[in-house]
Amino acid sequence: MIRVMTIDDYDEVYHLWKKIRGFGIRSIDDSREGVDRFLKRNPTTSVVAVEDGTIVGSILCGHDGRRGCFYHVCVDEAYRRHGIGKAMVVASMEALRKEKINKVCLIAFTKNDIGNAFWNTIGWTKRLDLNYYDFTLNEANITAFNEQ
Repeated sequence: MIRVMTIDDYDEVYHLWKKIRGFGIRSIDDSREGVDRFLKRNPTTSVVAVEDGTIVGSILCGHDGRRGCFYHVCVDEAYRRHGIGKAMVVASMEALRKEKINKVCLIAFTKNDIGNAFWNTIGWTKRLDLNYYDFTLNEANITAFNEQ
């Protein structure tokens, strides 16, 4: 079952993030307070996948009024290759369409072979015509990668 994510899902979603090898978790943005702020700004577009009463997948999805963006798209390894990821993507994209958002983007680390293969398989296009830049406003918001 795919449903809208709420802050009540945080502990279980965070536990899922911690299980995924190579997953990057930011110290401030991915804290309970950071996710709560994100969900309040985007109350209908983030989703979780629930199987047997357990959250097995999640997408943080938001928009700025013009373009949607996916963050932290993941499915528990034991539940992959069953259409859960694609179903979550479709649910978030439908929520964006209802808010009149016409385009959605995401960032996948180049070393994320599983994620990159997933996006290519479901029809997303890798952009080669632009560069992606970051500027860190808060140096305390560090990313830690799961090494499991």
